[in-house]
Amino acid sequence: MPLMVRDLRKRFGKTEALKGVSFEAFEGEVFGLLGPNGAGKTTTLRIISSVLPPDSGEVIYGGENLLLNTNRARELISYLPEDAGTYRNLTGYEHLELTARIYAKDEREMREFIEDGIRLADLGDRLFDKTKAYSKGMKRRLQIARALEVSPKIAVLDEPTSGVDVFHAIRIREIIKDFAKRKGAVVIVSSHNMFEVEKMCDRIAIILERYS
Repeated sequence: MPLMVRDLRKRFGKTEALKGVSFEAFEGEVFGLLGPNGAGKTTTLRIISSVLPPDSGEVIYGGENLLLNTNRARELISYLPEDAGTYRNLTGYEHLELTARIYAKDEREMREFIEDGIRLADLGDRLFDKTKAYSKGMKRRLQIARALEVSPKIAVLDEPTSGVDVFHAIRIREIIKDFAKRKGAVVIVSSHNMFEVEKMCDRIAIILERYS
């Protein structure tokens, strides 16, 4: 089933950040939200993920407006902000375990989440090092794994390859594309980089920067 975003609008003081954003993203595809910095990509993703309320608009999935039921939205959606961090004194494995314990319904599901997270992160023995010793690319792969290991129906990833080197960017793109196809999930990613979008996304929408 599609995720349908309808006429999202948001104002911060006198600034109209979103002026009627609408698009549809389908299961099994990576949908890209492209636009320059300041165009409203992050605001859009925060609204979809129920982090930020809109002034008006709808986010429909399974016939339900998720903006009216944030608890349901958070059951379905996993959100990775661009500026997500890690706990520097926890190992990569401990990060995956912590997320799995929060979301799993029982011990069996928790073990499945952790196993999937290990596969997604693909960090080898470094998974058992504290993340204060990780490169930015390694941290980002761990963050992607944390977001996806719980098998969300909708994954919302803000600038998932921002600031990482070419090697890690390639691997992150592969992880995201494989997850969408393998799980049949709706995956929405934002970027201001046309090359990244071309390599990662099945379809895109472009948000143009507009000034009030």
